[in-house]
Amino acid sequence: MRRTSIIIPTFNGLAMLEQAVDAIRRYTNVQETPYELIVVDNASTDGTGSWCVQQGIRLIALPANTGFPAACNRGLRLASGDNLLLLNNDVTVSGGWLSGMLEALQGIEGAGMVGPVSNYVSGRQKADHPFTSLADFHRAAAEVYAQQLEPQPIMRLVGFCMLFKRELYDRIGELDERFSPGHYEDDDYCLRARMHGFSLYMCPRVFVHHEGSASFKRDNPQAVTQLVERNRRLFQEKWQVDPAQFM
Repeated sequence: MRRTSIIIPTFNGLAMLEQAVDAIRRYTNVQETPYELIVVDNASTDGTGSWCVQQGIRLIALPANTGFPAACNRGLRLASGDNLLLLNNDVTVSGGWLSGMLEALQGIEGAGMVGPVSNYVSGRQKADHPFTSLADFHRAAAEVYAQQLEPQPIMRLVGFCMLFKRELYDRIGELDERFSPGHYEDDDYCLRARMHGFSLYMCPRVFVHHEGSASFKRDNPQAVTQLVERNRRLFQEKWQVDPAQFM
């Protein structure tokens, strides 16, 4: 049976990581959708490494904070799955999340990458499914999942929860670390996937909770804005196109 490697980069976000892992374990049927968890710890000082060891989670403990793209790449190199999933540590999944995305990835000819919808995300993946608490989110997610909404072709998926075939990874390679510590590495990866003939799909029936920008909230807002603008320029210099056209 095909297995999915779930790769979670993290930095000083143990509480969020615990919630993310708990939801994965609670809402993923390992008999139907086998998976492995790989946490890539960017030199956290909050006990993340010890907790992962206690939980029996495969851990890559980096000596310094390398940023999101580099951490993802380290996890991808270790992954043994037939399918690969990059997941932010501030994402909470719900019932059917992985099976719903795998159904699209494996069932649609030419599909190479899929992603869910969420409460906090840019572009077309933003979904308005109101909820008032985390428990209420799971109610909303179950209702959405039951609607059997069809996957939709899309030009760009956001990397907070991005599932793709190993075939895609083998063909196009790793995330581009010029975008470290983060922003636009996912846009770049999606463009490269499409250039190599893979189709991207959004799964409207899979609704996940995203805390949103948790990795950057501790930073100076002005510095974050400058980083986003810098990486946007890097993307434009690399491809001679404006990434906004893929939103």
